[in-house]
Amino acid sequence: MTVLGIDATRRGRTRWCQDPGTRRWEPTADRWHTGFVDATGTQGLLGQVEGCAPSDVLAWLANHPKPWREQIAYVAINMSAGYRTAVRTGLPHATVVVDHFHVIQLANKMLNLVRRRTTATLRGRRGRVGDPRWKARRRLLRNREDLTDTQLSTLGNQIIGTGGIGTTLLTAWIAKEELRDLLARAARTTDRHRTGHLRWKFLTWYADCDIPAVRTLDRWWPEIQAFVTTGHSNAKSEGINRMIKLAGRPADGFRNPTNQRLRTRCVTTRRARGHLHPA
Repeated sequence: MTVLGIDATRRGRTRWCQDPGTRRWEPTADRWHTGFVDATGTQGLLGQVEGCAPSDVLAWLANHPKPWREQIAYVAINMSAGYRTAVRTGLPHATVVVDHFHVIQLANKMLNLVRRRTTATLRGRRGRVGDPRWKARRRLLRNREDLTDTQLSTLGNQIIGTGGIGTTLLTAWIAKEELRDLLARAARTTDRHRTGHLRWKFLTWYADCDIPAVRTLDRWWPEIQAFVTTGHSNAKSEGINRMIKLAGRPADGFRNPTNQRLRTRCVTTRRARGHLHPA
């Protein structure tokens, strides 16, 4: 195994217990579980730990032998500074890769932020049903290739019709599409000059919008560039998280975190244990 996926899933509510000696309330069950997944193989969920702090990740890695840790070349994570710190400490030789889904998710959040800010600047209130930008809020989050020429023309007319403030919103949408174009080249090109040019185009468009996402993405650029170069993602971790949630629904959740980890481990490792191959 060379690619390790790390992601968190919500277990449930935090459980508390009062210490009889100190009379202080202390957590006995964290609301989050951190899962470790074979991101490119068939082993599925390798393990889960309670909590999502860097110390929780380091404790799990420390329980594995050094030869096993040395074979991991890439670690796919979301945009979590805590996970990045843990990987750099526990696996200093591994390359951290940021999943592109979370990068686009951040871009869409910033696009919504620009839409709300421009509406507040123009009208001094939140958006309403009759506002052009409020009508276009769903269409702004769609991909360019999924829009027909008529829909694209309508979107442009609705936004540009509000003047310079609408131009700022349109600029943010173009910047989001430039970022998608950059991430779409993952594992398909080794031309660093082309990648650098696409990054420059994206940063130029986003700089005109004056939003903090530029600084966030710039801090995470080495990890984003690793995704563009290798194409490794955390998609399998997200799929396993969905299986974990589905396993908890018939039981209306799990009260015991240990039993929950055991149950989810059985559900997510059937292929590795041969249960999907009767022959």
